[in-house]
Amino acid sequence: MRICSLLPSATEIVFALGMGSRLVGVSHECDYPPEALHLPKVTRSNIPSELPSGVIDSTVSATLETQGTLYELDLPLLESLRPDLILTQQLCSVCAVSFDRVQEAVKNLPSCPKVLNIEPRSLEDIFVNIHLVAKTLGVESAGEALVRSLKQRVEAIRARTQGIRHRTRVFCMEWVDPPYCGGHWMKELVELAGGDDGLANLHRPSYRIEWKRVLEFDPEIIVLTCCGFELDRTEQEASILARFEGVQELTAVQSGRIYATDGSHFFARPGPRIVESLEILAHLIHPELFAPPPLPKAFKAVPLLHVHSVQG
Repeated sequence: MRICSLLPSATEIVFALGMGSRLVGVSHECDYPPEALHLPKVTRSNIPSELPSGVIDSTVSATLETQGTLYELDLPLLESLRPDLILTQQLCSVCAVSFDRVQEAVKNLPSCPKVLNIEPRSLEDIFVNIHLVAKTLGVESAGEALVRSLKQRVEAIRARTQGIRHRTRVFCMEWVDPPYCGGHWMKELVELAGGDDGLANLHRPSYRIEWKRVLEFDPEIIVLTCCGFELDRTEQEASILARFEGVQELTAVQSGRIYATDGSHFFARPGPRIVESLEILAHLIHPELFAPPPLPKAFKAVPLLHVHSVQG
């Protein structure tokens, strides 16, 4: 079977199942494991990633309204790769090529590939998707073993946090300018890690949130999980957050518990490493219970009070 993955999470699932050698093409965002970097890229983005985040947000909205998608398929390349299976999604138009465009492209491919839609909204959905991909690839036992090992790590954290009386108020920001709350599985992850994200949208998409709601919630911890941004870029977003009205009075800022993370590789990528995302949160929320996971360039503390003073 010749596989083409249009999702970074799907690419990671295929490799985790031991089927990476079957991949013949991936999206421009598929960068893990390192072997994925050497595969042909069948998509490209219409939005320059180096733009300021506020400009990215407005450009995304305008592009979706006028073009219906943020990404383009390299149809000649896709045809030459002769895929038997294409892994894609229709969950989020900001995350990948639109499902309709994939379906339209498939009609004209001589290889007549099957299109598998992966659309997780919860942690359990992610595990179900791993099973689905494994079954489609004929490696069900590998899928069962992978999911079993991931669930064991989840349960190890649940067992240590379920008796916690005070649930730390946590705000996971999926975007800073403008501010977006976490969506889909993020509220679950925070709760499993022993916190309470009262602003997250459970099993539904993230959305733009009024800043006054954040001030009213007064989070004890703020975790920047900016979708599509790696750690260094997310850390830059903290300087924008530092200018928000009233931010310096938040408990999280006063106590120095603001954290930048690699949202691109972890929190926004619903594949096997979603459990590593949970382990990051468990450490950030309850460092007295959980040692820092050995993940270089995955997260770091950001002193907003210092950032504010430097900016004058």
